[in-house]
Amino acid sequence: MALLPPGMKKDEDFDGEFEYSPFFGIEKGSVLQEARVFNDPQLDPRRCAQVITKLLYLLNQGETFTKTEATEVFFSVTKLFQSNDIGLRRFLYLMIKEISPSSDEVIIVTSSLMKDMNSKTDLYRANAIRVLCRITDGGLLGQIERYLKQAVVDKNPVVASAALVSGFHLLKTNPDIVRRWSNEIQEAVHSKSPLVQFHALALLHQIRQSDRLAISKLVTSLVRGAVRSPLAQCLLVRYTSQVIEEMGPNNNNARPFFEFLESCLRQRADMVMLEAARAMTELTDITGRELTPAITVLQMFLSSPKPVLRFAAIRTLNKVAMAHPQAVTNCNIDMETLISDPNRSIATLAITTLLKTGNEASVDRLMKQITNFMSDIADEFKIVVVEAIRSLCLKYPQKYRVLMNFLSGILREEGGFEYKKAIVDSILILIREIPDAKEIGLSHLCEFIEDCEFTYLSSQILHLLGNEGPKTPEPARYIRFIYNRVILENATVRASAVSTLAKFGAQVESLRPRIVTLLRRCLYDNDDEVRDRATLYLNVLGGDGQESVAATGASDFMLEALEVPLVNLEASLKQYEPSEAPFDIDSVPKEVKGLPPSKAGSKKAAKEAAGAKAAGGGVSASEAYEKLLNSIPEFATFGKLFKSSAPVELTEAETEYSVNVVKHVFPAHMVFQFNCTNTIAEQMLQDVTVLMDLAEAEEFEEVASIPLKAMAYGVPGQTFVALSKPEGALTLGKITNIMKFKVVEVDPNTGDAEEEGYEDEYQLEDLEVSSADYVRKLSVPNFRAAWEAIDPSLERVDEYGLGVRDSLQEAVEAVITILGMQPCESSENVPSNARSHQCLLAGTFPGDVSALVRLSFGMDAQKQVAMKLAARSEDVTISDLVHEIIANA
Repeated sequence: MALLPPGMKKDEDFDGEFEYSPFFGIEKGSVLQEARVFNDPQLDPRRCAQVITKLLYLLNQGETFTKTEATEVFFSVTKLFQSNDIGLRRFLYLMIKEISPSSDEVIIVTSSLMKDMNSKTDLYRANAIRVLCRITDGGLLGQIERYLKQAVVDKNPVVASAALVSGFHLLKTNPDIVRRWSNEIQEAVHSKSPLVQFHALALLHQIRQSDRLAISKLVTSLVRGAVRSPLAQCLLVRYTSQVIEEMGPNNNNARPFFEFLESCLRQRADMVMLEAARAMTELTDITGRELTPAITVLQMFLSSPKPVLRFAAIRTLNKVAMAHPQAVTNCNIDMETLISDPNRSIATLAITTLLKTGNEASVDRLMKQITNFMSDIADEFKIVVVEAIRSLCLKYPQKYRVLMNFLSGILREEGGFEYKKAIVDSILILIREIPDAKEIGLSHLCEFIEDCEFTYLSSQILHLLGNEGPKTPEPARYIRFIYNRVILENATVRASAVSTLAKFGAQVESLRPRIVTLLRRCLYDNDDEVRDRATLYLNVLGGDGQESVAATGASDFMLEALEVPLVNLEASLKQYEPSEAPFDIDSVPKEVKGLPPSKAGSKKAAKEAAGAKAAGGGVSASEAYEKLLNSIPEFATFGKLFKSSAPVELTEAETEYSVNVVKHVFPAHMVFQFNCTNTIAEQMLQDVTVLMDLAEAEEFEEVASIPLKAMAYGVPGQTFVALSKPEGALTLGKITNIMKFKVVEVDPNTGDAEEEGYEDEYQLEDLEVSSADYVRKLSVPNFRAAWEAIDPSLERVDEYGLGVRDSLQEAVEAVITILGMQPCESSENVPSNARSHQCLLAGTFPGDVSALVRLSFGMDAQKQVAMKLAARSEDVTISDLVHEIIANA
C-alpha cells in the first residue's frame, strides 16, 4: 500500500495513485505515550488492540526500542492478562513474541502463560504454547515438556499443530528435548487432521534428516497408504524422490518408491499430482518411457480452467524440454493454445517451451504467432523469448532468414537496454555461428544503429562492422551507416566509428582514398579522442602524404592482437620518462598483472609483496622475482624464469608464524620461495629452513636449500628450496613441509637477544604442485582472430561431464582454476540463471608455446553440467596436453 503524500488530506482527490495508510506519520515517541492506556483501571480492548498494532508495525519496520523502552512496554502489556477479551489476548501473545523479553523478565509472564496452556479455551492453549516455546530457555522447557508432549497428541488439531510447529523452532536450540517426543510425533502422523499430519511428518523428517537409513525406513512405512492429507502427501513425494536419488540409478530397491510416485499421479488432489509429476521429471537418468505418465498428467493440466495449474504444468514442461525435448512434443498442440493465454507468464513459458520442442516445419507458424504476442509482454519476458529463438536458430540453421527477420523486426520496436542487448547479442552469435547469416545480420544491425539510443550497443555493432564488413562482397555499402555516426552521435560512438572506418581503409584498398577523405574531416571534431584517433589512422593509412604504411602493416596494426596486456602497457607508459631513446614495447611484461591491493587488505598485500620487495619498486612482480633469483649463485644456472605463481598461504591467520610460498618454474627446476614473518615479539628465529618431504612427488629431487639467517619480529624474510625435475615436463605432486629453526629469546623492551637458544620446528600446510603452476596467463584481446589464425587441423575437441553443480559459474571457475589460463573477453562471467555459456581461455605452456581454449558449458534440469572443450595450439602436443589435464583432474 502506498503512503499518502505529504500535505495531502485523506479526503482530497489525487487521481487514485495513492491509498491512505492508517500508519502514515506515526512516531515511536507518540506511540509509547499511547501505550499508557494498558495501565488504565478500566481497559478498553479496542483501544489497546490499536496501540499494540502500532507497536507491532514499528517493530516490523525496523524501529529499535531501547532497553528501558522495551522493558516499560513489556510490563505494561503483561497487565492485559486481566482482560478476558479473546481478540485482545491474541494481540497480547503476538506482542510478547515480538518484543522478546530478557531472561529475567520472562518469569513475569511464565505463570500466566502456563495457566493459559492448561486453559479450557483451545485458542488460549495453542497460542500460549507458541509463545512459551519462543521466549523460554532450556531450564524452563524441562518443566513444561510433559505438557508439550501431551499437546502433540491433543484431540484439538489447533493445539496439536501449535505444539508441532513449536517443535521446529525448539529443534534449533534444544534438539534433545524434541527428539524425546518421537513416539508422540509418530502417533500424530496418523492423525485424522490434514494439518496435524502435515506438521508431524515434516517434524519427524527434520529429526531424522541426518540418518539416511532412518529416512528410508520412514518413507517405506508411509508409502503404503498411511498418509491421507494432501499436504503431507506432497511432503512424502519429496522425501521419496530424495530416497530414490540417494539409491542411485538402476537400483532395483528403488522400484517400490517409483511405483508410489506413479500412484500419486492418480490422486484426487491436484497438488499431489503436480508434485509427483514434478518429482518424476527431476529424477536423474530417468528414461523417456518412464516420463510418459508424468507428461500425460501435465498435459491434462494445460487445459485446466485454473491459471495456477496451467502455470505449474507449463513451467514443469519447460524444464523437462531442456533435457528431454522429444518427451514433450506430444503436448505441442495444447501449448500452442496457451500462447493466447491472458496470463502473460503462462504464455511466455508456452512460447519458450515450443521453441525448444518444435521441429523445423513448425518454425514459420510459431514465428507468426509470436509476432502478435511480443507487443503484449514485459521486457523480462521478451528476453526469455529472444534467447529461446537464438537457440532454435542454432538448432535449425536453415531457418536463419525467418528468425533473423523476426529479430530485426523486434529490434526496431520500443524496449529497454537489456532487451535490446539480448537481441543484438543473439544476432552477433548467429553471425558468428552461421556464415550465411552474416550479410543479412550486418544489414539489420546497420539499420538499427541509425536510430539506436544506447552508446554501448552502437559501439559494439561498430566494432563488429570493422571486423566483418571488409570481408563481405560489397564493403562499400556499410560506409554510409558508419560515417553517419561520426556526424550524428556522441563522442564515444564517434570515436568507435573512426576506428571502424580505418579498418575498412586498411583492408579494402579500393576504399582507402575515400576513407582518408572522411578521416580528414574528423580532424576538426571537438572531442580530443576522436581527433587523436583520426590523426593516428591517417598516419597509418598514409593520408598525411607520406608513403602508405597500409601497404605493409596497417592491417596488422589495427586488427592483430597486442602481444602484451593493455594494463601492463598502460603501466609501462606511465613509468616511461621522455628521453632520446624511444619507448620499447618489448620491455612491457607479457604476464598478466594482478590488481593493486586495496588499503583494507594491506596486511595480506604485505605478505604477497614480501618476496618481490628485495628487487625494489617500479618493476613488475615477475621482474622482481627474476632479479631476486638471479642474485642467488645457486640458481644462476637454472636458465630463464618461465613463471612465478601467486603466493599460497601455508599457515592460518593469526598464528605465531606467518608463511606463504611462491613457486618459480624453470625449464628443469622449480624453486620454492618461502616468505616468512615472525609475529612473536619475544623471539628471534635463526637458521630458518623448510624440510620438504617428497614421498608423494617422487619425480622431484632437492638440489639446493638457502636458509634464512635470522628472522626478527615483524620483519619478512625468505628461505628457498630448489628441486630438479625432468626438463619440459609437467611434474606434479603433493609435498609435506616442516619449518625448522633455532629459537632465541629476545627482550621486547630493549631488543637484546640471548646468546643461547633451542632447536624447534613448525608444521606447515601441505603444498600441491598442479598443472596450473606450469601455465602462464596470456592476454588475447581479439580471441576470434587469434583462434582463426591457427590451423584447424591442430585442434583437439572432446566432451566431459562435470557432475552436479550449483551453478554454471561454479563450473566455469573450477575449470579455469584447473587449467590456470587467462579468461578472455570477460567470458569468465556467467549471466544469472544461464543454462549454457561459452568461456574463452588463453595461456602459454613451457617452451613458450601458446594455446587457446574454447569451453562450451551446458546444464540440464538436474544441474548436471556437461562441457565441450576445444583446444588449439601451434604444437598439437599442447592441445592434447590441455585435454590430458582436464581428464586427470
